[in-house]
Amino acid sequence: MTALVPGSAVAPAWRQFPFFEVAPVKDIHDLASPPEVFKNTPEISAVSPSSVGVLLADIYGTIHVLSKDFESVHSWVAHVSGRVTHMVDRDGILVTVGEEESTPQPLLKIWDLRKLNKTSTPKLLRSIKLQHGNRPHPVSTVALSSSLSHLAIGLADGTVLLFRHIDQSIFSGSTSLTALPKPRIIHESPTEPITGLGFREPTEESQHLFLFIVTINRVLCYQASGRGSGGTPVVVDEVGAGLGCAVMDWRQRNIIVARDEAIYMCSTDGRGPSVAYEGHKSSVHTHLNYLIIVSPPFFPSASAASATVRNFVARTPVPSGTDVSKVTVFDLENKFIAYSGTFTEGVRAVVSEWGQIFILANDGKLSRLEEKPTPIKLEMLYQKPLFKLALDIAKTQGLEASSVADIHRRYGDHLYSQADYDGAMQQFIKTIGYLQPSYVIRKFLDAQRIHNLVTYLQELHSLGLANSDHTTLLLNTYTKLKDVSRLDSFIRTESRRPTDSTDKSKLPFDLDTAIRVCRQAGYFEHASYLAKKYDRHEDYLRIQVEDAGNYADALAYLRQLDPEATESSLARYGRVMLANLPDETTQLLIDICTGSNPITINPEALPAPQTKSSNTPSYLSYLALNRGSTSEPPVPPTPSTITAKPPDSPSPGPKRMSVAESPSNETPVATTPAPTIKPRVEKRPSPRLYFANFVDNMEKFVVFLEAVALRRWGQTVEDIAPGAAVAAPAAEPLADEEADKRDQVAVWITLLELYLTLHDKDGQDVFHAKALRLLKSEDIPYDSTHALILCSTRNFTPGLVLLWEKLGMYEEVLRFWMDKHNTSHDPSASAQVIHYLNIYGPAHPHLYVLVVRFLTSSPELLSRHAEELGHILEFIDSEKIIPPLGVIQVLSRNGVASVGLVKQWLMARIKESQDGIQTDRQLINSYREETKAKLQLVEELSDPEHPRVFHVTKCSACNVQLDLPSVHFMCNHSYHQRCLAYNETECPTCAQSHGLIREIRSNNERLAGNHELFLSEVKENGFSAVAGAFSRGMMGMTLLKGDDGVMQ
Repeated sequence: MTALVPGSAVAPAWRQFPFFEVAPVKDIHDLASPPEVFKNTPEISAVSPSSVGVLLADIYGTIHVLSKDFESVHSWVAHVSGRVTHMVDRDGILVTVGEEESTPQPLLKIWDLRKLNKTSTPKLLRSIKLQHGNRPHPVSTVALSSSLSHLAIGLADGTVLLFRHIDQSIFSGSTSLTALPKPRIIHESPTEPITGLGFREPTEESQHLFLFIVTINRVLCYQASGRGSGGTPVVVDEVGAGLGCAVMDWRQRNIIVARDEAIYMCSTDGRGPSVAYEGHKSSVHTHLNYLIIVSPPFFPSASAASATVRNFVARTPVPSGTDVSKVTVFDLENKFIAYSGTFTEGVRAVVSEWGQIFILANDGKLSRLEEKPTPIKLEMLYQKPLFKLALDIAKTQGLEASSVADIHRRYGDHLYSQADYDGAMQQFIKTIGYLQPSYVIRKFLDAQRIHNLVTYLQELHSLGLANSDHTTLLLNTYTKLKDVSRLDSFIRTESRRPTDSTDKSKLPFDLDTAIRVCRQAGYFEHASYLAKKYDRHEDYLRIQVEDAGNYADALAYLRQLDPEATESSLARYGRVMLANLPDETTQLLIDICTGSNPITINPEALPAPQTKSSNTPSYLSYLALNRGSTSEPPVPPTPSTITAKPPDSPSPGPKRMSVAESPSNETPVATTPAPTIKPRVEKRPSPRLYFANFVDNMEKFVVFLEAVALRRWGQTVEDIAPGAAVAAPAAEPLADEEADKRDQVAVWITLLELYLTLHDKDGQDVFHAKALRLLKSEDIPYDSTHALILCSTRNFTPGLVLLWEKLGMYEEVLRFWMDKHNTSHDPSASAQVIHYLNIYGPAHPHLYVLVVRFLTSSPELLSRHAEELGHILEFIDSEKIIPPLGVIQVLSRNGVASVGLVKQWLMARIKESQDGIQTDRQLINSYREETKAKLQLVEELSDPEHPRVFHVTKCSACNVQLDLPSVHFMCNHSYHQRCLAYNETECPTCAQSHGLIREIRSNNERLAGNHELFLSEVKENGFSAVAGAFSRGMMGMTLLKGDDGVMQ
């Protein structure tokens, strides 16, 4: 055998490539010889691949199982005294057809190669005679389905026998060797021997099993299973083939029929494509996707039509009379020859096993055709260059997608080098997902090839593999080309691709990048389209407000948003919207804050309310309202009925509210509420979120705050006409009542600051009047301290006075007018001091001393209010507010008040003092005389030598004349003995007074040691407390310790 370099001697349509390498197979023990098992080649009757290795049968009926080294692993006699003619294996089940001397009919045997006995003989499952008619006929061909369900036997007399349910029979457990279903004769053609059989396996398109029958003149098709089976075979082609020249293709779909003029492929529907390949053919075989054609032996000649034969003759000295056989390996799908060579002495058998092709020559030599690795084959094609064929081969051999993409890349590079940019781009598009996009983008960044780049980028986006940089580049190319139609088509078509508009992850481009690039290029309509479609509220509003200046559309869009989105958007763009659409934007803010579209939330999700109150901030201060503007702003109109009116459907019978009235705190009674249903909790946005938007529009700020206060809480400072309806507060419970109260305080304190800032253009202080009504209201909540600061800053005197009065800071009122008199020398200021003293003085006497100091601070004031000073001094004296000495000290602190001014008052006070002194002296004398008499009596009673004479004649108890026995006490009280209690030792009449004195003394002694109480009395009463302690003897008591240790 000699392998030749393949040429191109066949039809011009076939390309030829050296994809297979031929090598001789040597015996493992003798490398100079072919395998030992093939030495007696003429005795070999059949060679077949199987699941356990190559099977070799000889004319003696023995079957050998060969290993990869072509050594016999084990063997057995399958047909005694006969020979094996056919072998077919499916998953370890071997079907053999052979001849034996014991019977003239062929024998069919079925073996289980997976079960061996002790002699390494497979288990014989079935054995029957193939008998048809009276005369035996040899078997020409055999076919077994892949599922072992059907077995077809073709006879030389044109008969086809079909065995059904073979698998059920051999696996049924029956031990009878003849237990096979009776075969059915499905075809008979006495003049046309059967040359080929093949099963078309079921597919997804057709679940039926078909049998192809090939005779020397026709090709027929028989439905072997499924509905409609069992009929007559149908002729699919009128072209037959010789024995061994028909084989099923590698997918088991069509049958290949090889004739001398061409190669035909037949399907169940008829003849398929045919391939012209002239020449004699002795047999055809399949190996993977290849078709192997073996020509019959012939004598080579230098004038042969085949280049392979001519090369063989030129390079190889062939002895005279030597025949050769030609072997050609075809790829029918891709239309090329993978190998072509000649073998001396002819070809005995061709076997496809272990991924290789083995060719056995008649002289016993075994050759191996080994396919080159796919990368090597592809490199050979790249050099031609045959990239389309490389792609076809990759598809046929099922290469990985990454390998196919690499072929497309090489193909694209080749076309790019040939300046075929359109074709190159089509190849590069097929590499998306495997090749880095930057590789392609760098090639096509040139301005002349930007259209190709657009095509690539569009496909990249359509597959969802583009990143933000790719989106930016694509949109920039659109804008650079000014191709608005393609830009519009890309954005609108691609944005409609996701099935769910809310699923942003399915977008084929980066949404943020697309919006940004369209904005930068000035395509605001496209940017707004994307932002609106995918609910990018912030981006849409930014485009309409900042880029396009379409404020009306932005405002209409805001009204369509949910409250939370509207709240955040207005907090950012409200100032710009107010500057361009003040009325409409103000109304929108009012509707949002007053609950036209309130947010209803689950009460279980509410956080615990914060009880800690925070100081209200100065909102207008951080809004920088006072920025040194010299011109006064125009006066805004008062809230109209449009902005301050109640909702369209107010609750029936709302209570009218005024400055003096506030909404009732009573909870509305729900109408038969379900016991398991929780009340809906209303969450309204805080008006404070939008304060900053009105920094340049204070007039609308007033309208906004007044409308919110009226419609949200039912509070207003306007004079309400009789019969007018006022919005009632919401009946639903609020999500955070503490926060809502803080909002009320913030709204009203800001309104107060606005009222004090703005002035009426006609000179009528409308806003100051509103501010005063606000401060007077007992129902409107505001921070008094903050309001006091505002009134002081804005010099709003009525408000200051009102707040001082509400806070009980009456002294501040008087000091305000005093300071005003001292700074401005306004004569009316001192009169206001007297006026407010008359109002506050009776309840707060300490104010009189303050006013006396004020009136005596200057001669002018003293001369102007001398009469009032006199009345004040009389009131001080009558109410004993301070002692006369204190009045003298106040009047004498400076040289303003003269003695003549208070002469009469001083004389009256001196006379009262003298009268009091005289009275005190008389009392002192009487106390001294009484004390002297008591001391004398004590002395008399203490003298035991001085007798005591009792002159009492009546009983002090019963007031009856005394008689004996009688009892006399030293206190000059006498009693009948019967009028006294038993063992009475103390005068009953004096006992009560003596007990009171003892109790007072005991109490004084106890208090004498309580220093903390004494010090507190001294701090409170001063000298009078010390004098009282002396009078009670507390300052001079000496405490003695008794026998029991107690101080006495």
